Amino acid sequence: MNSTDFAQWSLDTIREEGACLSWLEEQRFDWTTTTSQALEQILLGKTIILITDEKRKWLESYILSSINTKLLERPLLPIVSIYSLYKHYNYVNGGDMIDVLEDMISISYKDDYFFWYIGSGDDKRGDIAKRKDNSYFWIFDEDNSNAFNLKSYDKSLDVKLLQLYRLFDASLNAAMFGEVDVN
Repeated sequence: MNSTDFAQWSLDTIREEGACLSWLEEQRFDWTTTTSQALEQILLGKTIILITDEKRKWLESYILSSINTKLLERPLLPIVSIYSLYKHYNYVNGGDMIDVLEDMISISYKDDYFFWYIGSGDDKRGDIAKRKDNSYFWIFDEDNSNAFNLKSYDKSLDVKLLQLYRLFDASLNAAMFGEVDVN
């Protein structure tokens, strides 16, 4: 089977979902640019280190429990929460402490990892991810060219985050099984 361009596949998938994902159609270029980079890293075997702001801890739990569910027919993915690596992450302040934490992660994962940050742009939890060029962002209230940008005051934000995760999961399957080309 020939693989499809990821941007076209995303557009087709968004349109198949109908009205519930219509909001995403106008942001699909931001989606495909950032998500294809993340998917490419996953296909290379990199570990995902998930970071969320405090208000999105529920989404972190959901992603960690869903991404490798036993019902999937794909290989398990290496994904961990930053909090499982360093329980005192909330108390990391300043560049020096971020350097120490980043050194520990680099030693542990041999630089074969990337950060996935979901949360407010001004939350200090996102600072470590912002220092790495290969990080993947779903970021709120901050215009970042290397991110999927959302608004925290959007009344439908939680629903949109779940829809994004569902699309991410479908994208992951399509990339792993060669249905789309994410390069």
